[in-house]
Amino acid sequence: MPVLLVTGGAGFIGGNFVLRAVAAGHHVITLDKLTYAGNVATLDSVRQSSAHTFVHGDIGDRALVASLLATHRPDAIVHFAAESHVDRSIDGPAAFVETNVVGTLALLECARDYWRDLAADEASRFRFLHVSTDEVYGSLGSEGRFTESTPYAPNSPYSASKAASDHLVRAFHHTYGLPTLTTNCSNNYGPFQFPEKLIPLVIQKALAGEPLPVYGDGLNVRDWLFVEDHCDAIAAVLSRGVPGAVYNVGGEEEHTNIDVVRTVCRLLDERRPQAAGPHERLITFVRDRPGHDRRYAIDATRLREATGWRPSHDFAAGMARTVDWYLANGPWVTSILDGSYRMERLGA
Repeated sequence: MPVLLVTGGAGFIGGNFVLRAVAAGHHVITLDKLTYAGNVATLDSVRQSSAHTFVHGDIGDRALVASLLATHRPDAIVHFAAESHVDRSIDGPAAFVETNVVGTLALLECARDYWRDLAADEASRFRFLHVSTDEVYGSLGSEGRFTESTPYAPNSPYSASKAASDHLVRAFHHTYGLPTLTTNCSNNYGPFQFPEKLIPLVIQKALAGEPLPVYGDGLNVRDWLFVEDHCDAIAAVLSRGVPGAVYNVGGEEEHTNIDVVRTVCRLLDERRPQAAGPHERLITFVRDRPGHDRRYAIDATRLREATGWRPSHDFAAGMARTVDWYLANGPWVTSILDGSYRMERLGA
């Protein structure tokens, strides 16, 4: 049974990846600090599984990471752990540097030392997969897509911290030979996303009859990727990617923010109509955030050619699944908003 150490595995993308990896027959050790956006309740379905071990801890704790590597002897490290919300990075950038840069450096050094001590056949199989974002490339005009050779031009403290971590991963491959892989993904959506992000935020506010805030004119464009498709892409890169390479992951679904919000409203109108009228009446345009990139779009040609991966969900199907999941999982949303899952789940 292949063994994976997954950092940030109680977060949104990491949690979905852990659930799919266990279902695929991997043994997974999840390491998560459980900051505000980490929710161990996401992993409830594998909590009793002999194929899953949860460890509450920090990637910056070198002694802990070294101990986990020595004890569990993973075949790969899949590194999701990161501070990831742009608005929070604007208000407090130091935490993003500490986790995304300093924490990644600590993890890389532990991985390098572990890999160096492996037997030759184990070392040849080992991989360090770093999950990053398309935001490191900056903002596109109305044409073109990001490729793996697009120059970095981060425009927020969050994207700057992720760009720094990307560069550290690249340096550890070229300096030490560590067999790294990096994926840069577009905007993810789907089950288990923290409710401060656009789609779950709109769902919760719409259900409560509250204003639905949309930045600026709402015409910022993102390439939307269903989270399960992203997890499948990571698995494909892990098994078939070339060490040292970077792979862009996109959903091939470009939509403006206002169109995304209107899509949520239409789905809720069908499922939870309100007597006061269509949910679109709640849309409220608010002052744009500083440094708001206008457009992102991904060229995933390298990934397709190397692994055969393509997204399985179009935007309409993915959004319907997402809205249905949030409507069916109100207790999960409540648990992460009020923090009630934390000590209760950890002590169980």
